[in-house]
Amino acid sequence: MSDQPVIGISAYSQQARWGSWDLPAVLLPRRYTDMVAAAGGLPVLLPPLPGVADVLGRLDGLVLSGGGDIDPARYGAAREPATGPAGLARDDAELELCRQALASSLPVLGICRGMQVINVALGGMLHQHLPDLVGHDGHSPDPGGYGMHKVSVAPASELAGALGRTEAAVPTHHHQAIDRLGAGLTAVGWADDGVIEAVEFGQDHRPGAESRFMLAVQWHPEAGDDLSLFRALVAAARHFRAGR
Repeated sequence: MSDQPVIGISAYSQQARWGSWDLPAVLLPRRYTDMVAAAGGLPVLLPPLPGVADVLGRLDGLVLSGGGDIDPARYGAAREPATGPAGLARDDAELELCRQALASSLPVLGICRGMQVINVALGGMLHQHLPDLVGHDGHSPDPGGYGMHKVSVAPASELAGALGRTEAAVPTHHHQAIDRLGAGLTAVGWADDGVIEAVEFGQDHRPGAESRFMLAVQWHPEAGDDLSLFRALVAAARHFRAGR
């Protein structure tokens, strides 16, 4: 176990029921931890608490997980009717986790909401309801599950290297997406309708291939069978750990 890089995964808090209990709980779909473990990492959950970013010095990598909508006030926008309720504690915790992790070059993988958190943390903006933009529900066709759609990936990107290909059918469940890119980010994946599906840092913001690993995708790799992004994160986390 001591050889496994420790990967923090941001979790959320809400009312939950199990057995005879009905209490506030810190939650995360199990597939996140299963995929990190299958890729060779040791997953630990990070609750949305003040000061949780203080733990980053003990981690070798970070997953910013999927979930509800970010408060539009975080990127200077008025709330639109389809935007979900604000989770202020989670927004606070994840934005701080993101900013401190990127500042310390901790390897980061952003998933769905996690990609949006990265974009907002770097000054970007979001589309608040994709059906109003693209005219269909293909990015979130099932309220209680995942759809599938194709993603095209820039051939020379770090993402293409991690995936080992430039096209993929991916599990999807989101109604928001990147509008204006945050500082230093480059779009490297797109759905057929033009929605940005993946970002990474451009060459000018990546001081060295070893020193800053950050990939973020709008889809849900934890909901599929492809371990490639988790393996890339764990490999970067091992390298980061060895360099301390």
